[in-house]
Amino acid sequence: MIRVGVVGVGNMGRHHARVYYELMNEGLDIEFVGVVDRNIERAKTIANKYGVKAYNNHIDLIKNGVDAVSIAVPTTLHKDIALDFIRNGIHVLVEKPIAATSRDAEIMVEEAEKNKVILMVGHIERFNPAVQKLKELLSRGLLGKPIVLTARRVGPLPPQIRDAGVIIDLAVHDIDIIHYLTDKPITNMTIKSGSILHPRKYEDYAVILMELQDTIGIIEANWLTPYKLRKLYVTGEKAVAELDYMSQNLTIQDKEFTTKVHINKQEPLKNELKHFIQCIINRKKPLISGEEALYIIQRIESSLK
Repeated sequence: MIRVGVVGVGNMGRHHARVYYELMNEGLDIEFVGVVDRNIERAKTIANKYGVKAYNNHIDLIKNGVDAVSIAVPTTLHKDIALDFIRNGIHVLVEKPIAATSRDAEIMVEEAEKNKVILMVGHIERFNPAVQKLKELLSRGLLGKPIVLTARRVGPLPPQIRDAGVIIDLAVHDIDIIHYLTDKPITNMTIKSGSILHPRKYEDYAVILMELQDTIGIIEANWLTPYKLRKLYVTGEKAVAELDYMSQNLTIQDKEFTTKVHINKQEPLKNELKHFIQCIINRKKPLISGEEALYIIQRIESSLK
């Protein structure tokens, strides 16, 4: 039985708590034992809802015994909190991005390897059933060689985001997915960005051009659009694909037909957390490891220099 906890039960962490509770009741070999939040009243509200203990310090969760943890706190806190768990032999799933800087991420990856624990990063779109189906179709060659992948991830500014810009918080999803779908190294990346929301020290809009050998990725991300949109378009030699992350719809069109691909729609977060637990049980490398998440942060940082 794997004892699990959640550190940070705000906008994203509360869903981690809910899903762990659901997975426990669905028979997965886990025991959900506690939540941590610096706002103790918020921690108590979530803890009471799921019948677990509430803490306002993550060290108390470590002392009371836990085997695995989800960390969903502000990005600047990822490294220090994750290292406290990793150095105590506790498996960690940290929300994306892995850390605020590539150096912080390197330390986390090194310590996870040294302490022989799993470090997984919450790039949740990898667990979207529509993304998994598109990955399958690409690997089978049904679209031909991918030429251009274009992503739009736009919407209003989330009030809880205070320590990261739109590139590392939002566009990082699509940078990772384009890298994942093409399975090619990022040979060059150019970023144009700016901020018009005041006062802000981070960018709130960006356009990113990725070069992946002979494939191009184009990403538009912003916190300026009044509606939320999450889409990816893939132009291949044989056909084109349109993927809607939110509705989990996937359409393929060639010269003759337009086909709506059947998707077994599921909650990506539930798939992600189930995968995390299964990796612990089977000692398997996660679909999105610390090393892969580090690679994405390194490519972003080198492009911003």
